[in-house]
Amino acid sequence: MSGLTEQDCSHINVTPLTGVLGAEIDGIDLTSGLSDRVVEEIEHAFAQHSVIVFRNQNIQPEDQKRFTRMFGEFGVEPYVKTMPDHPEVIEVVKDKSEIGVKNFGGNWHSDWSFQEAPPRATILHAKEVPPYGGDTLFANMYMAYDTLSSGMRRMLDGMRVMHSARRPYGIDNKLFGTAKRSMTIINTEEAHAEYAHPAVRTIPQTGRKALFINPVYAIRFEDMTERESRPILDFLNDHATRDEFTCRVRWQPGTLTMWDNRCVQHNAMNDYDGFSRRLHRTTVAGDRPSI
Repeated sequence: MSGLTEQDCSHINVTPLTGVLGAEIDGIDLTSGLSDRVVEEIEHAFAQHSVIVFRNQNIQPEDQKRFTRMFGEFGVEPYVKTMPDHPEVIEVVKDKSEIGVKNFGGNWHSDWSFQEAPPRATILHAKEVPPYGGDTLFANMYMAYDTLSSGMRRMLDGMRVMHSARRPYGIDNKLFGTAKRSMTIINTEEAHAEYAHPAVRTIPQTGRKALFINPVYAIRFEDMTERESRPILDFLNDHATRDEFTCRVRWQPGTLTMWDNRCVQHNAMNDYDGFSRRLHRTTVAGDRPSI
């Protein structure tokens, strides 16, 4: 974890969104280069708050890519078509004509947890947003773990969960099936692969344990059937997204939000029929989850 304290962060202004998760950062222009000290202060705020929000950032894809690279290599973006001139960027879009259509990301989840090394972070920049609706909810997986009973924590500390992309991206996809008109989603047999990750992972920058499950990609416990796993996973999924663990980001044009996929779940609200919503997404590569 960074050796900085809140008092040391003199180059940025950090305002918490809630008492449990999220913060807005002022005093940053992402169209220009950032000094090593500013990046260090952003990293500190990111470790402290897990979700950080920058407002009024009039940036282009190249600016977003440069900002992303300040925190690591680009993540791999499977099953979704990327921008033609920017293969590191996904354009997350739902058109105003798509009435009653499922939106992309409209379930609680952690991005690409089905990968062998899921992304460390996601960075999302708002290009076009509805006049109301389309907010994103975030949930704190540190708190989800900390508030479990001691018996449940002991049990989960030694368990692994199988993650797979087959629900949204498999051949028999039923989850995001209607989210294809504005976004090109690729359904393939490859999405049926499974990777085992610890049910509880430790985040190196903080040394804290976080629950690492989600209702989209976490299929079952290792060496258990889906039916046997379902009661425990259903309980954990409900517990993890309790209101008191969450914050809400209201998007404005130019808002850029970065969140820690290792200890945060998120959910994009689909309450803006008749309006368009368009954002650019990049991810920062991560490591294999460890206990």
